[in-house]
Amino acid sequence: MTLRLGLPGLIAVLVLGMFATAWSQPAPIPGLEGLTPEERAVAERNLERWKKLTPEERARALENYRHWKSMTPEEREEARRNYRRFRELSPEQKAQILRDFHRWNELPEERRQTLQKEYERFQRLPQDRRDRILQRFGQWESMPPEERERVLRNQERWRQLSPEERAQIRERWRQMSPEEREQLREQRRQQRRSEPAPDSGGRGR
Repeated sequence: MTLRLGLPGLIAVLVLGMFATAWSQPAPIPGLEGLTPEERAVAERNLERWKKLTPEERARALENYRHWKSMTPEEREEARRNYRRFRELSPEQKAQILRDFHRWNELPEERRQTLQKEYERFQRLPQDRRDRILQRFGQWESMPPEERERVLRNQERWRQLSPEERAQIRERWRQMSPEEREQLREQRRQQRRSEPAPDSGGRGR
């Protein structure tokens, strides 16, 4: 819970969120006052790290710890698997995920809840749909900036269509043969190659 926001970014960020929930060091409010005996014991076992946390980090760590305690055994096991996968990543990948996680923590609570619901909805999808989404996310990650910009422009145009227009486009696509679909894709690829760079504005013509 990968943070590049949006659905792909959402997937990556919330996966890490489970890892952080499971393994972040506990801590609330300045000092150990106000903690339950169990929370205090965990903080004291990690006292040196606890002392280095800011009040905000302590409150966030306590929130993570309490969420961890509320998780089911299955959710905890999934978090442990995520943590093991995290440890196998390259230093660059770890750094990116940690940056994403810090951005996640900076989000307003309402936004976090929205993203959490989106993640839970994603988890309920059939495995083949989840695989397709993750595949598209990988493709997005490998795109150069100008290609991402083009995709975002297309998404914006799609959002501006009426429900009827979207339905008509989907229906036309369903009626196409595989050969016609591939021909259309090739036409679009050729159009993209002939498009000027976004910052050129067609100058010099």
